[in-house]
Amino acid sequence: MNGAAPDVPSGSTASTWQPRLALLVAATFFMEFLDGTVLTTAMPSIAADFRVASADVNVTMTAYLVTVAMGIPLSSWLAERFGARRIFCLAIAVFTVASLLCAVSQDLIWLTLSRVAQGAGGAMMVPVGTLVVLRGTPKSELLRATAFLVWPGLLAPVLAPLVGGAFTTYLSWHWIFLVNVPLGLAAFIAALRLVPRTGGDTGRRLDWLGLTLITLGVGSLVVGLEGFGGRGAGLVPAGLLLAGALALAGSAWWMLKARAPLFNLRVFATRTFRATSTGGFVYRLTISSVPFLLPLLFQNGFGWDPLKSGAMVAAVFIGNIGIKPATTPLIRRFGFKPVLVFASFASAVTFAACAALNAGTPEPLIFVLLLASGAFRSIGFSAYASVQYADIVPEQLPSANAVSATLVQLAAGAGIAVGAFFVRLFDHVSFFGGGPSAAYRGAFLAMAAAMLLSTVDSLTLHRHAGAEVSRSVVSKS
Repeated sequence: MNGAAPDVPSGSTASTWQPRLALLVAATFFMEFLDGTVLTTAMPSIAADFRVASADVNVTMTAYLVTVAMGIPLSSWLAERFGARRIFCLAIAVFTVASLLCAVSQDLIWLTLSRVAQGAGGAMMVPVGTLVVLRGTPKSELLRATAFLVWPGLLAPVLAPLVGGAFTTYLSWHWIFLVNVPLGLAAFIAALRLVPRTGGDTGRRLDWLGLTLITLGVGSLVVGLEGFGGRGAGLVPAGLLLAGALALAGSAWWMLKARAPLFNLRVFATRTFRATSTGGFVYRLTISSVPFLLPLLFQNGFGWDPLKSGAMVAAVFIGNIGIKPATTPLIRRFGFKPVLVFASFASAVTFAACAALNAGTPEPLIFVLLLASGAFRSIGFSAYASVQYADIVPEQLPSANAVSATLVQLAAGAGIAVGAFFVRLFDHVSFFGGGPSAAYRGAFLAMAAAMLLSTVDSLTLHRHAGAEVSRSVVSKS
């Protein structure tokens, strides 16, 4: 044996749990998720180097996020047509080279174009990497596999400001991208050794109309949400949101009647997967608003400096990590439905508690509250990531995976936009008294109410939903 990746016949259903492969995919996800928001703290430095306004640098973040969201639908077809191993390795290579191009950019236009290329690589890494892991994982080990894949999405948004600030302060903003080069090279070599070879379906045709509609729909929604979250939100973002919704509705209509659609939308007939687009979407949306709202509350509402604010928000990160070893045992012990109900309801309680905070609240109490919020966040994310695939049959896995990845991207963007909307709303409508923290108090209460919608949706799940995955399985000798 030379350590090279094994050959797996096309369409093989053999499944073997490979923790090293799952860890590799999770590491690439972390790079992709981190680069989505890490530039926030480096914007002033980049603006100074390029002699532009700091606000103008935001176009590089928008370009990246839009490219990732719009590229996900095509990545599923590429993996099926050319083989998941080939596309995953290509994604890592594109992401790594684009990161180097970002680091050597001499102006904002070049940096933006390089970020588009980086987003194209990231768009392939996320769904294709997930597909590689899920196809090689038996249902009895799905909880363990998703435990590996969930942590990047939990940690990256919290660590991004710290990582970006550290590189910018002690080195330069260029290192935000340069660090991806050795990491990407190591990931590429590891992928060649760990990812099984699979043959592509040379006869698989591309649904051009479906791809066009869903790509335009997702792109319009992401850009609209970005604009909707800004202070100047108006008719243009609203028009983009409407156009995006209509395009997605058109793509759904087409793919339900097409002979060879881009996605098999019949995955939504599976209740456990449908929970991803109902309660799961609301859960991710509200959770995604927290890393956005907390720093604003602490800095604008309490008058804290950025360093103190960032250090306090790190409590969410500690809660995420601290509870992670217990998430799988909790799901196995109680099942998906009770865990989802508990995680969403408990998160709603922590949001309401955040609304009660003020500048005089003891800091240790705030830390404990955010610690608990991070723990509930981790439990819910893990449960949703596992239950969505619990009852999906192998032939529907590519479609389910791509749809799920697209919804995750939309939920993350919507969380920030909706959070910003409520801050603006309660800044003008004095429902919660005066003072600098009143608007944030209203926003947290609104997000708590939204989270309860996820709780209600989870209550409608069958008591034994996803039991094939959640129940304890005695390993065979």
